[in-house]
Amino acid sequence: MSFTTRITLSCLLMTALSFSLFGQCESWEGSPKKDDGENAHSIYRQALKANDFTTAEEYWQQAYEIAPAADGKRDYHYLDGVKIYVNKWKNETDEAKKKEYVDVMDRLYSEAMACYESKSIKLKCGEQDEAECYKKRMGYIQGRRAYDQFYSLNASYSKNLETIDAALELSGKDAEYIVFDPLARIVVYQFQKERMDKEQALNYYKQMEEIAQYNIINNEDLSELYEQAWLAAQSQYRAIEKDIFDCDYFKPIYQEEYEDSPEDPDVVKSILVRLKRRGCPEDDPLVSELDTKWKSYAAKVNAERKAEFEANNPGVLARKMYDEGDFEGAAAKYQEAISSESDPNKKANYLVGLASIKFRKLAQYGEARRLAKEAASLKPNWGKPFMLIGDMYAKSARNCGDSWNQRLAIIAAIDKYAYAKSIDSAVSADATKRIGKYSGSLPAQDEGFMRGVKEGQSVTVGCWIGESVKVKYN
Repeated sequence: MSFTTRITLSCLLMTALSFSLFGQCESWEGSPKKDDGENAHSIYRQALKANDFTTAEEYWQQAYEIAPAADGKRDYHYLDGVKIYVNKWKNETDEAKKKEYVDVMDRLYSEAMACYESKSIKLKCGEQDEAECYKKRMGYIQGRRAYDQFYSLNASYSKNLETIDAALELSGKDAEYIVFDPLARIVVYQFQKERMDKEQALNYYKQMEEIAQYNIINNEDLSELYEQAWLAAQSQYRAIEKDIFDCDYFKPIYQEEYEDSPEDPDVVKSILVRLKRRGCPEDDPLVSELDTKWKSYAAKVNAERKAEFEANNPGVLARKMYDEGDFEGAAAKYQEAISSESDPNKKANYLVGLASIKFRKLAQYGEARRLAKEAASLKPNWGKPFMLIGDMYAKSARNCGDSWNQRLAIIAAIDKYAYAKSIDSAVSADATKRIGKYSGSLPAQDEGFMRGVKEGQSVTVGCWIGESVKVKYN
């Protein structure tokens, strides 16, 4: 298309936009240019989908000139025209032309609204009430108009709010989520500039909250978008929340919600959190009632979960019983945990736990050593079982007969500590400390000579230990 042709079409459009309502709601039905209108419509719609705005504009102008209301059943030529002019506005640097495009977009929205108000465009309402059907469509258009007024049309905030108010009134709970961000930003700005009072700001907040909650639950296709838009709007409101939100305003609303489901724990918790967030004091009757009810429910649930967890985790219960001094009970629970555990590392830990009880609390040294050795076999290079056996030997040394055999028991203990240190750096410090502690209790060299035992010679430790050690002298 030549530059002259484009100028001519642009002029025709501007002239067409000044026509009467009846002219602007004409369809191509019965028109001698119906075929031309349908062809232009089809071409521009495809071009628009492909983001080919140059082609889209050329054929949209033709379709719009022939039939502004297309087939009389849809508003495509008005709203698509807005899309085209939004694109032109974004790419234009001349302020005069940008203003001209704004005027065109505003007029297109007005024409679409006028055609619905006069019912010149026929909607398929099905079983829906016709009046409600038209209201919702007009509400949708006003929502789109409000969005463009904020981001493209450079409308004043007061004018933008008027459009949003119309969208909310017409659409009700079906208002589009796209109005949330412009509305929240305008409200916050107007409130901060003292051009809007607290009651108005709260009213807009409440309207958005009702719309969002309704659609998050009931609008399966757009639920996530409503949730995101509502979160973004709430984020905007944080700048003024301390000045507009208070307990007295929200308490009646939450009270009614609570009375609808007084035994639902999720409702109780949700309302309690929201009341506290709104600044309601702890001694407020409703807060106190909800807090008591929630704590009772939480205590019951926690007890049930704890019991279930302990039933499925006998090792945890064993540790608890040990801390409470029930060593027999703890030993039984550790045995239960060992029998049901298939993981080698966990089983090894349970075995050491049981071995420690058998040794330290029940004085069953032989069984304790057996359990410790079994644990060591399941978890290679683990020093803890050998540290435990060393402690057994050191503690029982005084009960291993005469002084000579008692000191041999100390050698056996030191050997276990040294071995634990050699395979596991995690116990190195404790092992070194114990070795240092017991090194002064090694046999005296003169006593060994009297017995004919040389240093390094292997001998058997008496009593229950029964292990062979290489003699070391003090």
